[in-house]
Amino acid sequence: MKRILIVEDEPEIREMIRFTLEPRGYVLSEADNAQDARRLLGKHAYDLILMDWMLPGRSGLEFTKEIKQKNQKSSPPIIMLTARADESDKVEGLDSGADDYITKPFSPRELAARIKAVIRRNSHIEQALSLEFNGLYIDPVQHLVTLQGDPANLSPAEYNLLYFFMSHPDRAYTRSQILDKVWGDNAYVEERTVDVHIRRLRKILTPSGHDAYIQTVRGVGYRFTPTKQKHV
Repeated sequence: MKRILIVEDEPEIREMIRFTLEPRGYVLSEADNAQDARRLLGKHAYDLILMDWMLPGRSGLEFTKEIKQKNQKSSPPIIMLTARADESDKVEGLDSGADDYITKPFSPRELAARIKAVIRRNSHIEQALSLEFNGLYIDPVQHLVTLQGDPANLSPAEYNLLYFFMSHPDRAYTRSQILDKVWGDNAYVEERTVDVHIRRLRKILTPSGHDAYIQTVRGVGYRFTPTKQKHV
């Protein structure tokens, strides 16, 4: 039985979410601000958090960053709920640590499907193995990335993207396929978002020369090839 924390200041939306999820067997807790949500997180272990962006006091975006920074190894997946639909907002939300991003208004069926997909994807990550290519190391248990022994600071979206690439070397993927594999087939994120995160990931990998591993495949998308490393 999965436990979900709803962090939302609008009672009508909380009621709609409860009406949608309780018949599906989820155990729900509710908070209308970050302070109350923080208290509940201290009492219970949750399988997922539904986080409203526009909370009173501390915003859901800031609270998501706090949760992910303090509990990198054990924080539950977070789905951001917001009326902000611009691509830049979606990128910012995912970079804050959100595992998915749902714009309001949303349908109950969409919400249920996306929750199921995120929980399933997170369980697969927990079972993943550590990987290493020529000094580029990633440990999913510790949620750790090192470059030639030095820790790298990646956002959750960049981390998930890198793990996907490292676990599927020498294969070309379209942007659509990368979205499906990294964000899930129910994540409504534009394909251009992949390009944004690729650029950021390459920048992080540049000092060690590992940025050359992520190659652009003209007319297709991207490929991770760990045999072509720049000399630094």
